[in-house]
Amino acid sequence: MPVDPTDAQVRDILLTAKSVAVIGVSAKPDRASHQVAAYLIEQTHLDVYLINPAHPGDILGQPVYPNLAALPIIPDIVDVFRKGEDMPGVFEKEFPAIAGDCAGKTWWMQLGIRNNEVAQLAHNGGMQVVQDRCIKIDYMQLVPPGL
Repeated sequence: MPVDPTDAQVRDILLTAKSVAVIGVSAKPDRASHQVAAYLIEQTHLDVYLINPAHPGDILGQPVYPNLAALPIIPDIVDVFRKGEDMPGVFEKEFPAIAGDCAGKTWWMQLGIRNNEVAQLAHNGGMQVVQDRCIKIDYMQLVPPGL
């Protein structure tokens, strides 16, 4: 079973990443996924890709993709905004698109979300795993301003 990363390891993940895909982003400004995506787009060095198969078009001025397979790149971080019980289905659907080139990439489950089965599957696939942490909060607290 993968061990939860330390703050130093999370900082390293955030500093070395160049891109993040936000799965489950909402078009509703009051939703956490929308707020986190807005922060990542506006306040970080990361290239942000938004994924929501139920919302074609754009959110926050960014194109919305139906899945990871539709992205032009394999993102360094896959940040998933889905309930813990939905995580196995999301992983099963999305992981095949990145499986061939996911070594060293990160499967990130947002604050309040843990799924040890998916964590183990991602770890077995060569990915780092972050569970029950908010990428926005961690970026704000762990990454020096101005990056």
